[in-house]
Amino acid sequence: MLSHPLWSSPVPHALGTEPQDIPTLTAYLPPSDKRNGASMLVLPGGGYGGLAPHEGQGYAEWFAAHGITAYVLQYRLGSHGYRHPVMLNDAARALRTVRAWARRDGLDPARIGIIGSSAGGHLASTLLTHFDAGLNTASDVIERESSRPDLGILCYPVISLGEFTHEGSKKNLLGENPPADLVRLLSNELQVTATTPPTFIWHTADDQAVPVENALLFASALRRSGVPFDLHVYEHGVHGLGLPTPGNIVPPWDVDLLFWLNQRRFL
Repeated sequence: MLSHPLWSSPVPHALGTEPQDIPTLTAYLPPSDKRNGASMLVLPGGGYGGLAPHEGQGYAEWFAAHGITAYVLQYRLGSHGYRHPVMLNDAARALRTVRAWARRDGLDPARIGIIGSSAGGHLASTLLTHFDAGLNTASDVIERESSRPDLGILCYPVISLGEFTHEGSKKNLLGENPPADLVRLLSNELQVTATTPPTFIWHTADDQAVPVENALLFASALRRSGVPFDLHVYEHGVHGLGLPTPGNIVPPWDVDLLFWLNQRRFL
């Protein structure tokens, strides 16, 4: 698979020129006879310190098998010295790029989804609540595109940076002792509005790494704002499960997601 840089050189706010300093998109294409016009931006988890392959390539291949063109984002990480808003800027640029590519490739620019797991779920929920319409006067045509996803999928996500946060993700994103107003701004359950896209959320009740309250808080905020959502809390399952594989017993979130995506006309 070929990886495409999000920006031509120089990359905004880059700390160097190594691979970890150059955010990229890698495309996973459905067979031509299965392509249904929808696209999905995939944000792997890893505590803002790494990127888990099974939540990146693994998801992308699964979406492609179901007719959805998928793109895995390699975003910049706290373990390499980056802090907010660099990660959000990478995700927003990636969403704009996927939308521009959809226009170029004959796909539907109004069916662009985002999926994130764990800390990738925090980044996805950040874009779901901190998007913009693009800049019509930008010389770069990609920057003219909206960064608003048309739907979101959050897998055992970090949502809050408060009581129920994952401390490692918070530290990698914001550094030591971040100001209270920044913590609140990126506690995404507090940032939901009526314009937040429809969202599918799943978590396990006995997740010991990222408390299930994260999913519950975000779903409750969506409910209060009148945003359509699908929430699945399964009784058992360790953090970071990903998709079912041989020998990996996982709740049937993939089946539930396919049902929801069909309802949302993404299949």
